[in-house]
Amino acid sequence: MDNTQRFTGRVAEYERYRMRYPEEVVLRVIGEWCGLTPAWKIADIGAGTGMLAEVFLENGNSVVAVEPNEEMRAVCEGLGEKFPKLRVVDATAETTGLEDGSFDMVVAGRAFHWFDAPRALREFRRILRSEGWVGLVSVGRSKGESEQSRAYEQLLIQHGTDYEYVRDGYRVHDRLEELFGSAQVRNVELRSEVHLSFYEFVGQAMSTSVAPLPGHPKYEGMQTALREFFERYAVDGLLGMPMSCWINCVSMSAVELA
Repeated sequence: MDNTQRFTGRVAEYERYRMRYPEEVVLRVIGEWCGLTPAWKIADIGAGTGMLAEVFLENGNSVVAVEPNEEMRAVCEGLGEKFPKLRVVDATAETTGLEDGSFDMVVAGRAFHWFDAPRALREFRRILRSEGWVGLVSVGRSKGESEQSRAYEQLLIQHGTDYEYVRDGYRVHDRLEELFGSAQVRNVELRSEVHLSFYEFVGQAMSTSVAPLPGHPKYEGMQTALREFFERYAVDGLLGMPMSCWINCVSMSAVELA
């Protein structure tokens, strides 16, 4: 499957149900580590519907959002009504088409694992100023050793379309040395828990790229499995799900590229 099209047909669920980034925390951490100010120009690569871009736009930054998926890009463009400092472009992480040395920071949210990492990092260096930073920020389900966590992993493996392929690359925060070599990477994992209604739980599941869409041979089985999972683990109509926000920052000038 073309990774740029993995979210086609599921953008409404993505925008409605995906966890938002904790704006205050992200800005505080990146400000402390990197010296972020509202004057910085930000490139958000693989911007999706603009959830991470919005964090920086609220901070007063100018943001160029790069997103190759037409449906996601259309939602992101809608943010321009509120944020005139947003520009949205149709391009990929490996070939952004952006100007050389024109950004203070490149960020990527829940998208970096879809990139061709070596090519994307070379592109990041090209568009960054000499002292520019790369920030990788992600929010998602914490994977632990609880019975509930193991059961949900098995649900995705059995009923998802290609979860094992996606899972192998998703946890970028576990591959920082592989990506950035000996460069010093600042990183933190902030844990929390959300409590989801049945419809919120199903909506989050269906917003993932591995959830079979209506008409797929696995769709009905996935719906049944999600309902059974919720009924088994929910308490008083709410399902507790452990979540984490991972923030990773590195000065691109310190990274030795292959």
